[in-house]
Amino acid sequence: MQIIKSLLLNAAVVAMSAVVVAQSDSSSFFYNRGVEEKNARRFREAEKHFAKAYEIEPQNLDNLLQLAGTLLEQRRYVEAKEKYHKAEAIDPNNAAVIENLATLSFNTRKWEDAIRYSQKMKQAKIGTGANFLIARSFYEMENYGESIKYCEYSFKDEPTNAMIPYIAGRCFMEMSNYKRSAGCYEQALALDSSNATWMYEAGLMYSAIPNDKKALYWIERAGAKGLPKTNDYLENLATAYINTGNFEKGINILIETLKRRPQDGELLFSIADSYYKVKKYDEAINYWDKALEVDKKNASALYMIGMSYQKKGETAKGRELCDKAIAIDPSLAKLKEERKLPGGL
Repeated sequence: MQIIKSLLLNAAVVAMSAVVVAQSDSSSFFYNRGVEEKNARRFREAEKHFAKAYEIEPQNLDNLLQLAGTLLEQRRYVEAKEKYHKAEAIDPNNAAVIENLATLSFNTRKWEDAIRYSQKMKQAKIGTGANFLIARSFYEMENYGESIKYCEYSFKDEPTNAMIPYIAGRCFMEMSNYKRSAGCYEQALALDSSNATWMYEAGLMYSAIPNDKKALYWIERAGAKGLPKTNDYLENLATAYINTGNFEKGINILIETLKRRPQDGELLFSIADSYYKVKKYDEAINYWDKALEVDKKNASALYMIGMSYQKKGETAKGRELCDKAIAIDPSLAKLKEERKLPGGL
């Protein structure tokens, strides 16, 4: 009886071994087919084969990484991330796993996870992009001080990466440090001289400093590089012309923009104000009148009409209109006492 039991046990072991071998062979078959399809860039078909291999042998790290990679190629980031997490459970120190989880955490807006995996990249000395991923994650979390710090680290790693000074520039902009921001934009554009959006943003930073000549330079270059001529772009371009003394060009752009925004009270006020600065008082009055048509309680427009009449020599009429404006908005009385115009002019 003992001999029979031993024979049965041995037969069971052999049978189990045969099943394991068969499973392994089956897994290898689907794995190899998956690799063939992936090399041919047929990622959906490759995914199907790797998925079958995964069902048979879920602890096979190579297959799991291939499956995650095919999902990544299809931009199915959430699914890819889930597979990389399963790979992490098998080998938490795998370089490909750590790097991809850092990137995928960023792409799926999991900023703290992106920072954690990027720190692991740094500790394991994986790649060169960890500091920049951390900088970008801190920027998205609105922690601008930490973002700038890691921008400095990452620029040592990748001194030709234009995105690094660009992110630093955005951080300084968010902190209203426009001079530092503009300097970073200049640095980014020195590395990537074709980015029209960055040129336009650089112009806006110089406008805020203000450095009107630099603002005009970059805003004009942005337009020449193909930046869409939106209403905001045209208005900022016009303002840059006016601020550098080219009133005619600036006013003409504002008037063209007005055709698209005929009820824009602020735009009407800007045109009137520009005419006032070049002492074309009749034109200024005309556009402030139009601003009043849009908003009859626009006390600043009425006050400026009064000022325009006084500049024309019609002092009594002008003072009467200024007094009416002050009756609507008593705060304008202070401007009258200080002989100032609305907006500190």
